[in-house]
Amino acid sequence: MGDLLRNKGLTLSAAESCTGGLVSDRITNISGSSDYFLGSAVTYSNEAKRDVLGVSEASLKKYGAVSEQVAKEMALGCRKTFGSDIGISTTGIAGPTGGSKEKPVGLVWFAVADGQTIVAEKEIFSGDRIDIKNDAAMHAINMVINFLRK
Repeated sequence: MGDLLRNKGLTLSAAESCTGGLVSDRITNISGSSDYFLGSAVTYSNEAKRDVLGVSEASLKKYGAVSEQVAKEMALGCRKTFGSDIGISTTGIAGPTGGSKEKPVGLVWFAVADGQTIVAEKEIFSGDRIDIKNDAAMHAINMVINFLRK
């Protein structure tokens, strides 16, 4: 991912909820990532999503934090907050509690946004809390790679 970003002259930022900083950790484990990674926000609470990223209160109330709409607003918000070309977001339910029939444990919404396009994806992962967080972090990175290759 780093080479793709570097070769295209693009920067990246992240907005994480359920992954708790794992996406950023994976990115910054690569030497030289400061060339393209500008920063991240772990916005675990609804208030942080609203106050740090600009997620609308209306979206949080209507769709809930774990939703396509909020994932998109988080990705757009981190782009604005950090001034990056691309933003990636994760919001989900890592468990083992907090799930429901409509939004089960393992549900994660992702979004990648640049100045023109927003792509959102939904995945349902299985395993324990750590498995879900790790799988979600890797999915987010792969989503950025696929976005850059288009």
